[in-house]
Amino acid sequence: MRKAYVIALDQGTTSSRAMLVDALGRVVDTVQNPFPQLYPQPGWVEHDPLDILSSQLGALAELTVSHGLGPGDIDSIGITNQRETTVVWNRETGRPVGNAIVWQCRRTAPIVEELCGDAAVARRIADTTGLVPDAYFSASKIKWLLDHVPGARVDAEAGKLAFGTVDSWLVWSLTNGQVHATDVTNASRTMLYDIHEMRWDPWLLDLFGVPASMLPDVRPSSADYGVTANPGVVSGVPIRGVAGDQQAALFGQCCFEAGQAKNTYGTGCFLLMHTGADACRSTHNLVTTIAASAPGAEGSEYALEGSVFMAGALLQWLRDELGLVDDVADTCAIARSVPDTGGVYVVPAFTGLGAPYWDAEARGAIYGLTRGTNRAHVVRAALESLAYQVHDLAVAMEADAGLPLKVLKVDGGASANDFLMQFQSDLLRTPLHRPQNTETTALGAAYLAGLGTGFWKDTGRLSDLRSSDTVYEPGMEDARHARLLEGWAEAVKRTMTTAAT
Repeated sequence: MRKAYVIALDQGTTSSRAMLVDALGRVVDTVQNPFPQLYPQPGWVEHDPLDILSSQLGALAELTVSHGLGPGDIDSIGITNQRETTVVWNRETGRPVGNAIVWQCRRTAPIVEELCGDAAVARRIADTTGLVPDAYFSASKIKWLLDHVPGARVDAEAGKLAFGTVDSWLVWSLTNGQVHATDVTNASRTMLYDIHEMRWDPWLLDLFGVPASMLPDVRPSSADYGVTANPGVVSGVPIRGVAGDQQAALFGQCCFEAGQAKNTYGTGCFLLMHTGADACRSTHNLVTTIAASAPGAEGSEYALEGSVFMAGALLQWLRDELGLVDDVADTCAIARSVPDTGGVYVVPAFTGLGAPYWDAEARGAIYGLTRGTNRAHVVRAALESLAYQVHDLAVAMEADAGLPLKVLKVDGGASANDFLMQFQSDLLRTPLHRPQNTETTALGAAYLAGLGTGFWKDTGRLSDLRSSDTVYEPGMEDARHARLLEGWAEAVKRTMTTAAT
């Protein structure tokens, strides 16, 4: 008898979720458990790995118990996770040596500056890993833990400690210590992995003082990660999919071909473009990363990734700080209440400007205010600013990849805003596809697992499940398109600091 469901475990920065997915790709149910955020010093962000584990196992147990599910009902489990967050634990006891250092944590910036400050070293790291050296990634976090936890370096050198990003910690725990593994997408975010040779890089391990014995086995995103054997969950269920959250979302959006891209409109925006077998080196400070692949893919597949700092957070600012809207959902109707912004541009550089501008000292500004400006103009300009930033990021990606953007698939909270989606399509001159189910990160993990077992036949079947997408087609006239982008470029130029310009 065919098993009915795949379960996706979506371990995020602030909560852990378990999602039940049926054969038609529908989300039947979701259980979500928040867990504590720890801020021991300014700029430091930590998680207790046991909090992560208990919240994730609790969500999985509640989901299976509430639906009366046993191993006979569950085809497989897929895992997606917050990336770069670093856990080190003792192989013998299974206990973490300390709290996990979260991707947001900046404590290791001095380590990166010391080890990677030389231009030749930074260039070699970028060439090898596809990453711009930064404390964001895992390498310096491992070094910090080994250098600051009493006895950790001695134990690591003796082969007693294991490192993993959160996916590895969950796989180890779910299999009761039988499997210490990660997938290629998570490995590519550690700043220790050669994305061309597909191996841990000895030079980087030496640079950061990381013993090779700590490292997990690296496997494809759709592969055998053992079976569940933890006493707290249903046992005997195969784990067959693992991917970092943004690559899982790219896969969940069915971006399987070069030139296809997805953008998540969350607090910020994460734009990823599939580049096929080419690991495109960016000249715009974008990140080159490994994309999740379906079973049987020939060779490695890659993506370019870039971030917009302010997206949904800008709309929350309109509501919470300026009081221009009562509900973020109202911004669509408010924006449509005026024919244009009246010449107003919002440049939301609250924490600087990221790619492709790269000006950390820039600060937000509103331009073009007149006596006739009203709240609708400012709200519309704020929404448009999201689309302008994504446009500029997409142009940079097209230049780096040498590929036209074929289609943009969208998800995240702000993707529900019809005005924004249409304006985005108009600016990009590219169709936008918004799925009915925008839980694409968890779906990507489920898809990777289900493809690995044959629960879904192939990626063509997954694409067929998206037939009910909402599609936005570009329709802006050329003159207006050019005029709006010219005004945006001038606003950005005026916002940037003298040093950056």
